[in-house]
Amino acid sequence: MALPFQKELEKYKNIDEDELLGKLSEEELKQLENVLDDLDPESALLPAGFRQKDQTQKAATGPFDREHLLMYLEKEALEQKDREDFVPFTGEKKGRVFIPKEKPVETRKEEKVTLDPELEEALASASDTELYDLAAVLGVHNLLNNPKFDEETTGTKGGKGPVRNVVKGEKVKPVFEEPPNPTNVEVSLQQMKANDPSLQEVNLNNIKNIPIPTLKEFAKALETNTHVKKFSLAATRSNDPVAIAFADMLKVNKTLKSLNIESNFITGGGILALVEALKENDTGVWESVLIIKQCIVGQPETEGASCPLARLVRHQRWGGQGLVQPSSS
Repeated sequence: MALPFQKELEKYKNIDEDELLGKLSEEELKQLENVLDDLDPESALLPAGFRQKDQTQKAATGPFDREHLLMYLEKEALEQKDREDFVPFTGEKKGRVFIPKEKPVETRKEEKVTLDPELEEALASASDTELYDLAAVLGVHNLLNNPKFDEETTGTKGGKGPVRNVVKGEKVKPVFEEPPNPTNVEVSLQQMKANDPSLQEVNLNNIKNIPIPTLKEFAKALETNTHVKKFSLAATRSNDPVAIAFADMLKVNKTLKSLNIESNFITGGGILALVEALKENDTGVWESVLIIKQCIVGQPETEGASCPLARLVRHQRWGGQGLVQPSSS
């Protein structure tokens, strides 16, 4: 048995929809389109234009420029005066005022130390010198290293005298860090390559970011340089290839008087190359060639060996008398 409203719907089954749409006017079609639009005004994932129906009937006055609009809004906000405060601040405090709780002051009571009557009598009758000796026995080293006590005891006969100030603090001298090396590596290298007569000393100490190829270029430039007399590259992470490059330079250079290489990365092979190169250098007046080694000189080199002893190999010449036995210190 069919319901009454179902009987009414049956008459719409055979209607031609295209024929009905063709009879609608343009305004009726727009109205139908707005009714059929499935919009969700609460969805934050949709742009603003898709959350509601387009109800704009006016044409656009110009192209949309977002940057220009932001500049205009900012300008309008700056030019607009702030509104007056209709309720001025009177300075009246409302509510409860916070009062911090006072913490009770803790007072420590010193415990009275009682000694045996014999010890108290001995300490009361002891002289300052005897108290000093007692402090030395107990291991109080700040009394033993007190210069004030030494001055007063040595100034009297027999070294015995009163100690007016048993402990005296000494002012600690501040130790400031050394400033960084101001030497310009690239400029110095170009001056050496150009054989600049004004450049007679090059100091590259403590510049740890010099690449190994650049250090080799310094050695190559020294081969033809006739003005640099002192060259120092301590603490520059120099290794064996750098030492060999400077050894080849020593065989050619006749002007350099002092070379300082201090590095923990030079092995026995680099040291041997430098010492052998000095045999062929006949300049006659060498101040010193310094190489600090991390491992003992003469010890077989092993990979990963950690030797805490630093060795100093020193070569000196006096009037071209020949190579002297390297001494260690």
